Amino acid sequence: MEVTIPTLGESISGGLLADWKIADGQLVEKGAPLFMLDTDKVSLELTAPESGKVAHLAKAGERVSVGQVVAKIEGGTASIAAAVAVLPTVVPERTRPTHREAITPIRQRIAERMVASHQTTANTTTFADVDMLAVMQTRQKHAAFFEEKHGVKLGYMPFFIKAVVYALQKMPQVNTRWDDDAIVYNDYYDISIAMGAERGLVTPVICDCDKLSLGELEQQLLHFAEKAKTGNLALDELNGGVFTISNGGVYGSMLSTPLLNPPQAAVLGIHAIEERPVALGGQVVIRPRMYAALSYDHRLLDGREAVSFLQLIKQVIEDPAFLLLQ
Repeated sequence: MEVTIPTLGESISGGLLADWKIADGQLVEKGAPLFMLDTDKVSLELTAPESGKVAHLAKAGERVSVGQVVAKIEGGTASIAAAVAVLPTVVPERTRPTHREAITPIRQRIAERMVASHQTTANTTTFADVDMLAVMQTRQKHAAFFEEKHGVKLGYMPFFIKAVVYALQKMPQVNTRWDDDAIVYNDYYDISIAMGAERGLVTPVICDCDKLSLGELEQQLLHFAEKAKTGNLALDELNGGVFTISNGGVYGSMLSTPLLNPPQAAVLGIHAIEERPVALGGQVVIRPRMYAALSYDHRLLDGREAVSFLQLIKQVIEDPAFLLLQ
Protein backbone atom coordinates (compact mmCIF):
# COMPACT_ATOMS: atom_id res chain seq x y z
CA MET A 1 0.00 0.00 0.00
CA GLU A 2 1.19 3.52 -0.80
CA VAL A 3 1.54 6.09 1.97
CA THR A 4 0.79 9.60 0.68
CA ILE A 5 0.77 13.06 2.21
CA PRO A 6 -2.90 13.75 3.02
CA THR A 7 -4.81 16.98 2.44
CA LEU A 8 -4.31 19.10 5.56
CA GLY A 9 -6.22 22.27 4.75
CA GLU A 10 -6.86 24.56 1.80
CA SER A 11 -3.89 26.80 2.57
CA ILE A 12 -1.38 23.99 3.18
CA SER A 13 0.22 22.53 0.07
CA GLY A 14 2.87 20.46 1.76
CA GLY A 15 5.61 20.56 4.35
CA LEU A 16 8.87 19.09 5.58
CA LEU A 17 9.22 15.37 6.25
CA ALA A 18 11.02 16.04 9.50
CA ASP A 19 11.72 12.56 10.86
CA TRP A 20 11.00 8.89 10.18
CA LYS A 21 9.79 6.97 13.23
CA ILE A 22 10.25 3.60 11.46
CA ALA A 23 13.51 2.89 9.67
CA ASP A 24 13.60 1.79 6.04
CA GLY A 25 13.00 -1.97 5.80
CA GLN A 26 11.61 -2.35 9.31
CA LEU A 27 8.18 -3.71 10.27
CA VAL A 28 5.45 -1.41 11.53
CA GLU A 29 2.16 -2.11 13.29
CA LYS A 30 -1.01 -0.49 12.02
CA GLY A 31 -1.62 2.78 13.89
CA ALA A 32 1.98 3.13 15.07
CA PRO A 33 3.80 6.48 14.47
CA LEU A 34 5.37 6.44 11.00
CA PHE A 35 6.81 9.92 10.38
CA MET A 36 6.65 13.59 11.46
CA LEU A 37 5.45 16.25 9.04
CA ASP A 38 6.16 19.96 9.71
CA THR A 39 4.05 22.57 7.90
CA ASP A 40 3.96 26.35 8.25
CA LYS A 41 0.79 25.93 10.32
CA VAL A 42 1.16 22.77 12.39
CA SER A 43 3.49 19.85 13.16
CA LEU A 44 1.82 16.45 12.71
CA GLU A 45 2.64 12.86 13.55
CA LEU A 46 1.29 10.52 10.86
CA THR A 47 0.66 6.86 11.63
CA ALA A 48 0.91 3.67 9.59
CA PRO A 49 -2.36 2.87 7.77
CA GLU A 50 -1.54 -0.87 7.79
CA SER A 51 0.90 -3.36 9.29
CA GLY A 52 3.82 -4.49 7.17
CA LYS A 53 7.36 -3.77 6.00
CA VAL A 54 8.16 -0.09 5.39
CA ALA A 55 10.00 1.12 2.27
CA HIS A 56 10.98 4.81 2.31
CA LEU A 57 10.41 6.78 -0.89
CA ALA A 58 11.39 10.17 0.61
CA LYS A 59 14.22 11.19 2.91
CA ALA A 60 14.03 12.91 6.27
CA GLY A 61 14.52 16.64 5.74
CA GLU A 62 12.95 16.54 2.27
CA ARG A 63 10.13 18.89 1.33
CA VAL A 64 7.02 16.97 0.29
CA SER A 65 3.69 18.02 -1.19
CA VAL A 66 0.09 16.95 -0.67
CA GLY A 67 -0.61 13.70 -2.56
CA GLN A 68 3.06 12.73 -2.86
CA VAL A 69 3.87 9.06 -2.17
CA VAL A 70 6.50 8.99 0.60
CA ALA A 71 6.52 5.28 1.49
CA LYS A 72 5.16 1.83 0.68
CA ILE A 73 4.00 -0.79 3.17
CA GLU A 74 4.24 -4.36 1.93
CA GLY A 75 1.62 -6.82 3.18
CA GLY A 76 -1.21 -4.35 3.96
CA THR A 77 -4.51 -3.74 2.19
CA ALA A 78 -6.31 -1.16 4.34
CA SER A 79 -7.02 2.31 3.04
CA ILE A 80 -4.96 5.30 4.03
CA ALA A 81 -8.22 7.00 4.94
CA ALA A 82 -8.08 5.21 8.28
CA ALA A 83 -4.76 6.84 9.08
CA VAL A 84 -5.95 10.26 8.04
CA ALA A 85 -8.91 9.86 10.48
CA VAL A 86 -6.13 9.91 13.66
CA LEU A 87 -5.06 13.24 12.46
CA PRO A 88 -6.15 16.36 14.36
CA THR A 89 -8.79 18.55 12.73
CA VAL A 90 -7.19 21.32 10.72
CA VAL A 91 -9.26 24.48 10.76
CA PRO A 92 -9.20 26.23 7.38
CA GLU A 93 -7.34 29.54 7.44
CA ARG A 94 -9.73 32.39 8.11
CA THR A 95 -9.69 35.18 5.53
CA ARG A 96 -10.15 38.83 6.48
CA PRO A 97 -11.30 41.67 4.19
CA THR A 98 -8.54 43.71 2.54
CA HIS A 99 -8.22 46.09 -0.38
CA ARG A 100 -5.30 47.33 -2.48
CA GLU A 101 -4.30 50.78 -3.70
CA ALA A 102 -1.60 51.49 -6.26
CA ILE A 103 1.52 53.16 -4.88
CA THR A 104 1.71 56.72 -6.14
CA PRO A 105 4.93 57.94 -7.76
CA ILE A 106 5.55 60.42 -4.94
CA ARG A 107 5.12 57.71 -2.28
CA GLN A 108 7.47 55.48 -4.27
CA ARG A 109 10.02 58.29 -4.36
CA ILE A 110 9.67 58.88 -0.61
CA ALA A 111 10.22 55.17 0.00
CA GLU A 112 13.34 55.17 -2.17
CA ARG A 113 14.73 58.20 -0.35
CA MET A 114 14.06 56.71 3.09
CA VAL A 115 15.73 53.41 2.20
CA ALA A 116 18.67 55.26 0.61
CA SER A 117 19.09 57.30 3.79
CA HIS A 118 19.49 54.12 5.84
CA GLN A 119 21.70 52.36 3.32
CA THR A 120 24.07 55.19 2.34
CA THR A 121 24.58 57.12 5.61
CA ALA A 122 25.67 56.44 9.18
CA ASN A 123 22.54 57.97 10.76
CA THR A 124 22.99 58.84 14.47
CA THR A 125 20.92 61.17 16.70
CA THR A 126 21.62 63.44 19.67
CA PHE A 127 19.05 65.36 21.73
CA ALA A 128 18.64 68.62 23.66
CA ASP A 129 15.96 70.02 25.99
CA VAL A 130 15.28 73.62 24.93
CA ASP A 131 13.65 76.37 27.01
CA MET A 132 11.15 78.14 24.73
CA LEU A 133 10.11 80.95 27.09
CA ALA A 134 12.19 83.72 25.48
CA VAL A 135 10.97 82.93 21.95
CA MET A 136 7.36 82.73 23.12
CA GLN A 137 7.65 86.11 24.89
CA THR A 138 9.27 87.68 21.82
CA ARG A 139 6.48 86.45 19.56
CA GLN A 140 3.79 87.65 21.95
CA LYS A 141 5.36 91.06 22.53
CA HIS A 142 5.89 91.89 18.85
CA ALA A 143 3.03 89.94 17.23
CA ALA A 144 0.95 92.95 16.18
CA PHE A 145 3.91 94.93 14.84
CA PHE A 146 5.26 91.94 12.93
CA GLU A 147 1.94 91.11 11.25
CA GLU A 148 1.34 94.75 10.31
CA LYS A 149 4.82 95.07 8.79
CA HIS A 150 5.06 91.72 7.00
CA GLY A 151 1.46 90.67 6.45
CA VAL A 152 1.97 87.27 8.13
CA LYS A 153 1.99 85.93 11.67
CA LEU A 154 5.32 85.11 13.25
CA GLY A 155 5.76 81.41 14.00
CA TYR A 156 8.57 79.42 15.58
CA MET A 157 10.20 78.10 12.40
CA PRO A 158 11.98 81.37 11.40
CA PHE A 159 13.76 81.42 14.76
CA PHE A 160 15.00 77.87 14.21
CA ILE A 161 16.08 78.66 10.65
CA LYS A 162 18.13 81.60 11.90
CA ALA A 163 19.56 79.49 14.72
CA VAL A 164 20.59 76.79 12.23
CA VAL A 165 22.23 79.35 9.93
CA TYR A 166 24.17 80.79 12.89
CA ALA A 167 25.32 77.31 13.93
CA LEU A 168 26.32 76.43 10.35
CA GLN A 169 28.37 79.61 10.14
CA LYS A 170 30.10 78.78 13.40
CA MET A 171 30.66 75.13 12.43
CA PRO A 172 31.06 74.87 8.62
CA GLN A 173 31.96 71.19 8.94
CA VAL A 174 28.22 70.55 9.39
CA ASN A 175 27.45 72.34 6.11
CA THR A 176 28.99 69.51 4.10
CA ARG A 177 28.24 66.42 2.06
CA TRP A 178 30.06 63.15 1.42
CA ASP A 179 31.35 62.77 -2.15
CA ASP A 180 33.24 59.47 -2.52
CA ASP A 181 36.85 60.46 -1.84
CA ALA A 182 36.19 64.07 -0.76
CA ILE A 183 34.12 66.16 1.64
CA VAL A 184 32.32 69.01 -0.13
CA TYR A 185 31.80 72.22 1.89
CA ASN A 186 28.72 74.27 0.97
CA ASP A 187 29.40 78.02 1.17
CA TYR A 188 25.73 78.97 1.12
CA TYR A 189 22.70 78.48 3.39
CA ASP A 190 19.74 76.97 1.55
CA ILE A 191 17.56 75.25 4.16
CA SER A 192 15.10 72.45 3.36
CA ILE A 193 11.85 72.54 5.35
CA ALA A 194 9.99 69.24 5.68
CA MET A 195 6.24 69.68 5.11
CA GLY A 196 3.47 67.14 5.22
CA ALA A 197 1.25 67.38 2.14
CA GLU A 198 -1.83 65.38 1.15
CA ARG A 199 0.20 63.32 -1.32
CA GLY A 200 3.18 62.81 1.00
CA LEU A 201 6.22 64.47 2.57
CA VAL A 202 7.93 67.26 0.63
CA THR A 203 11.00 69.37 1.48
CA PRO A 204 10.93 72.73 -0.31
CA VAL A 205 14.13 74.76 -0.05
CA ILE A 206 14.39 78.37 1.17
CA CYS A 207 17.48 79.83 -0.49
CA ASP A 208 19.99 82.23 1.08
CA CYS A 209 18.46 82.08 4.54
CA ASP A 210 21.40 84.07 5.92
CA LYS A 211 20.22 87.09 3.91
CA LEU A 212 16.52 86.92 4.80
CA SER A 213 14.75 88.56 7.74
CA LEU A 214 12.36 86.73 10.04
CA GLY A 215 9.50 88.31 8.09
CA GLU A 216 10.86 87.19 4.72
CA LEU A 217 11.40 83.69 6.06
CA GLU A 218 7.82 83.51 7.32
CA GLN A 219 6.54 84.70 3.95
CA GLN A 220 8.56 82.00 2.19
CA LEU A 221 7.23 79.35 4.57
CA LEU A 222 3.65 80.39 3.93
CA HIS A 223 4.26 80.46 0.17
CA PHE A 224 5.68 76.93 0.15
CA ALA A 225 2.99 75.61 2.51
CA GLU A 226 0.28 76.79 0.10
CA LYS A 227 2.08 75.28 -2.90
CA ALA A 228 2.60 71.99 -1.05
CA LYS A 229 -1.10 71.89 -0.17
CA THR A 230 -2.12 72.28 -3.81
CA GLY A 231 0.66 70.07 -5.17
CA ASN A 232 2.19 72.88 -7.25
CA LEU A 233 5.77 72.79 -6.03
CA ALA A 234 8.30 72.98 -8.87
CA LEU A 235 11.16 70.51 -9.09
CA ASP A 236 13.82 73.18 -8.59
CA GLU A 237 12.06 74.25 -5.38
CA LEU A 238 12.74 70.83 -3.88
CA ASN A 239 16.43 70.45 -4.75
CA GLY A 240 19.69 71.80 -3.41
CA GLY A 241 19.18 72.21 0.33
CA VAL A 242 22.22 71.91 2.60
CA PHE A 243 20.35 71.19 5.87
CA THR A 244 16.80 70.10 6.76
CA ILE A 245 14.44 71.14 9.56
CA SER A 246 11.48 68.89 10.34
CA ASN A 247 8.70 70.03 12.69
CA GLY A 248 6.88 67.01 14.10
CA GLY A 249 5.45 69.25 16.82
CA VAL A 250 2.65 70.43 14.53
CA TYR A 251 1.26 66.89 14.77
CA GLY A 252 1.83 66.61 18.53
CA SER A 253 5.09 64.65 18.44
CA MET A 254 7.09 64.95 21.65
CA LEU A 255 10.27 63.24 20.47
CA SER A 256 11.55 61.55 17.32
CA THR A 257 14.75 60.61 15.51
CA PRO A 258 14.56 62.43 12.16
CA LEU A 259 15.98 60.65 9.14
CA LEU A 260 18.78 62.23 7.12
CA ASN A 261 17.98 63.84 3.79
CA PRO A 262 20.96 62.67 1.64
CA PRO A 263 23.42 64.03 0.74
CA GLN A 264 23.02 66.48 3.64
CA ALA A 265 25.13 65.94 6.75
CA ALA A 266 22.42 66.66 9.33
CA VAL A 267 18.73 67.27 10.01
CA LEU A 268 17.08 69.05 12.95
CA GLY A 269 13.84 67.68 14.37
CA ILE A 270 11.75 70.06 16.50
CA HIS A 271 8.75 68.97 18.50
CA ALA A 272 5.74 70.02 20.55
CA ILE A 273 6.16 72.60 23.32
CA GLU A 274 5.05 71.35 26.72
CA GLU A 275 5.10 72.94 30.15
CA ARG A 276 7.37 70.89 32.42
CA PRO A 277 8.87 71.34 35.87
CA VAL A 278 12.57 72.21 35.78
CA ALA A 279 15.15 73.19 38.40
CA LEU A 280 16.33 76.81 38.01
CA GLY A 281 18.35 78.66 40.64
CA GLY A 282 17.69 76.04 43.23
CA GLN A 283 13.91 76.14 42.71
CA VAL A 284 11.45 74.03 40.74
CA VAL A 285 9.60 76.16 38.21
CA ILE A 286 7.25 75.46 35.29
CA ARG A 287 8.71 76.36 31.90
CA PRO A 288 7.69 75.73 28.28
CA ARG A 289 10.15 73.16 26.98
CA MET A 290 10.83 71.47 23.65
CA TYR A 291 12.91 68.42 22.81
CA ALA A 292 15.15 69.04 19.81
CA ALA A 293 16.84 66.18 17.95
CA LEU A 294 19.81 66.39 15.61
CA SER A 295 20.40 63.40 13.35
CA TYR A 296 23.76 63.46 11.60
CA ASP A 297 25.93 61.42 9.27
CA HIS A 298 28.61 59.92 11.50
CA ARG A 299 30.91 59.62 8.50
CA LEU A 300 31.11 63.42 8.40
CA LEU A 301 30.61 64.41 12.04
CA ASP A 302 31.73 63.02 15.36
CA GLY A 303 29.59 63.16 18.48
CA ARG A 304 31.48 66.14 19.91
CA GLU A 305 30.80 68.21 16.80
CA ALA A 306 27.14 67.19 16.58
CA VAL A 307 26.45 67.97 20.25
CA SER A 308 28.27 71.31 20.00
CA PHE A 309 26.22 72.22 16.92
CA LEU A 310 22.95 71.42 18.68
CA GLN A 311 24.03 73.44 21.72
CA LEU A 312 24.59 76.48 19.47
CA ILE A 313 21.01 76.18 18.23
CA LYS A 314 19.78 75.85 21.81
CA GLN A 315 21.76 78.97 22.77
CA VAL A 316 20.11 81.11 20.10
CA ILE A 317 16.58 79.83 20.77
CA GLU A 318 16.89 80.42 24.51
CA ASP A 319 18.18 83.97 23.88
CA PRO A 320 16.81 85.13 20.51
CA ALA A 321 18.03 88.69 21.12
CA PHE A 322 21.46 87.19 20.48
CA LEU A 323 20.60 87.29 16.77
CA LEU A 324 20.63 91.09 16.88
CA LEU A 325 24.33 91.01 17.71
CA GLN A 326 25.22 89.08 14.54
